[in-house]
Amino acid sequence: MASSEIEIEIVSGSNEQKPANGNPNELHIVDVYSAAAYGDFEKLRNFVENDGFAVSHPDGNGYYPLQWAALNNFADICQYIIERGGEVNAKDNTGQTALHWAAVRGSIAAADVLLQNGARVEADDLNGYRAVHVAAQYGQTAFLNYIVAKYHADFDAPDSHGRSALHWAAVKGFADTIRLLLFRDASQGRQDKEGCTPLHWAALRGNVEACSVLAHAGSKEELMVKDKAGKTPVELASDKGHRHIALFLSNALRARSKDWKHRICSTQDGKVGYAPVLFSLVVVNVILFITCVLFAPNLTKVTAIVGLWGWTGVSFAVGSLIMFARCSSKDPGYIKVGTASHSDAEDPLLSIDLNSNWNGNWSQLCPTCKIIRPVRSKHCAICRRCVEQFDHHCPWISNCVGKRNKRDFVVFLCFGTITATIGAAVALQRIWTSVLPVPTGESWTHFVLFNYPGLIAFLVMDAAIFIASATLLSMQATQIARNITTNEVANAIRYGYLRGPDGRFRNPYNHGCWKNCSDFVVHGYTDDDEIAWPPLQRVAR
Repeated sequence: MASSEIEIEIVSGSNEQKPANGNPNELHIVDVYSAAAYGDFEKLRNFVENDGFAVSHPDGNGYYPLQWAALNNFADICQYIIERGGEVNAKDNTGQTALHWAAVRGSIAAADVLLQNGARVEADDLNGYRAVHVAAQYGQTAFLNYIVAKYHADFDAPDSHGRSALHWAAVKGFADTIRLLLFRDASQGRQDKEGCTPLHWAALRGNVEACSVLAHAGSKEELMVKDKAGKTPVELASDKGHRHIALFLSNALRARSKDWKHRICSTQDGKVGYAPVLFSLVVVNVILFITCVLFAPNLTKVTAIVGLWGWTGVSFAVGSLIMFARCSSKDPGYIKVGTASHSDAEDPLLSIDLNSNWNGNWSQLCPTCKIIRPVRSKHCAICRRCVEQFDHHCPWISNCVGKRNKRDFVVFLCFGTITATIGAAVALQRIWTSVLPVPTGESWTHFVLFNYPGLIAFLVMDAAIFIASATLLSMQATQIARNITTNEVANAIRYGYLRGPDGRFRNPYNHGCWKNCSDFVVHGYTDDDEIAWPPLQRVAR
């Protein structure tokens, strides 16, 4: 498996661009090729109009002035060369046109001039590479999006080896280009002449994020496709020593194979999780508390104070079940999928900079939902929806925790922690006042275990609930005070908006503990439009 993408150097064929008189800031421009390469319009015009140089002839290496101008995005020079007789579809010795060269550096303005003057967007070179292939090879996502959106370039076209732009983006590991192509419904299952899909190439080259994007957007069948050597992507990654990728792909395949999980641990709306199990445990624990702690026949009579605290605990338990049902069934902040299709006259990504959600970040494209999502959103692979201000997917409530149900989730944790605390205190008080004195010759622990098994069972379950709810509550409280989500904490290195000018972690949504907490209590979420400082406009990895 060998790649053969084009390589272009910024040196014209007839004359190397050396500085004159040893001054590195002074360019030695001696012909139309060097003038076009460095964008010196006046000298180019002088060569053509006064010295009679032709712009339609190649240099010693077969490269045209139009190619040099397109490479460096000199749109005005491209226009001038075309008006002076430059052939817009002229090919060099490798069959590349000026549009191919524009794709190398993502020269959108130059490409616009070329295409408006008759350049063929589907022109291919000797390897069958079109502009879309070259753009994918060099990770020029914006350029690729532009020629597809405005000039309807075929992003799924194969080259001479049967590889599409998606194959090349996977080979080179450009995850943002992969997201764009999947967003536009590029074929993920296409196999090249060696039987390799894009996922095969990403696994072979050890491109972690490319594998992640392809695996999350793909199906079980695409994870199991074999190349002509009989290798799946998992096997290729393992053979090449990319163990972390092999493990990730194996887990992804295993997750898609667990059909039993969907049958056993799912709610009525199809969400997978353990909500029925947790709900049952809480109900059982409440019953144990009432029967084996408050009204156990072999314990002393309940006093008024103990009874008050006991029923207070039961009330909080009922409240926690109500909040559990709310955060489990409530919309966590699903982003609605648009109804516009790619066949509409107005391409949804043609005016991407005008989209209210767009923040200069290609990772905002969701290949599955086909939407441009807000910055802090994330696609949940389990719910298969994009969630605004995504915090995490909680299997114990069979739902995501996001913008719309996070406050309910926190209240549920508060009630659970309070309930567990009160229940443990009442149970221990009942044991202490009822068991003493212990019969002679028998240890206190042995006596309690064998005479009050229901109460001990309650304490064990209560302790598990307390540890889980208190731990989660403390984590959520810390993150609310900082106005950051669990997902952002775990994946901070991937998000460019969580970087300050010095490259270190800095949260643009942190307005201070008091405002963060007050906004959460009042609204249940914070306004993403209110930022404490402007984040860097860079693409997340």
